[in-house]
Amino acid sequence: MTRTLNKVLLVGNVGKDPELKYTSGGIPVVTFRMATTDVWRDKDNNLQEHTDWHTVTAWRGLAEVIQKIVKKGSKVFVEGKLQTRTFDDKTGQRKQVVEVLADNILLLEYKKFSRDEHEFGEDLHLNGHKKYDSPFEDPITDTESLSKIGDISF
Repeated sequence: MTRTLNKVLLVGNVGKDPELKYTSGGIPVVTFRMATTDVWRDKDNNLQEHTDWHTVTAWRGLAEVIQKIVKKGSKVFVEGKLQTRTFDDKTGQRKQVVEVLADNILLLEYKKFSRDEHEFGEDLHLNGHKKYDSPFEDPITDTESLSKIGDISF
């Protein structure tokens, strides 16, 4: 029997506030971009770095919690799986996106902030493990293509 594994683990910074939308069936879905940066020294001992931007999507209860507490600049740990999906944009062109479908998120902020009268001063673990038939039973509408999203500086 052949086995496969689709597992993504990322630690990085959120590029802009998460965007919460609802499917036509009322199911919440949140999307945000996060950056991960690799740093190394080249053969001349000069410091080099490369930043990759990742699109992260979460559904249902996890989506609503992320939208409330994750903000631009937040450092997060994301656990999920890589998925590729295709859709038709507003002009009718077929687009393909690669994104991380989040199962769990760990907020790695130690500064205190107040949000809806709750204080968070330590790691906050958001677990999205609920059993659903499929996150795609009601497709997202009005999805933005990756080509429209440029590099976001902090």
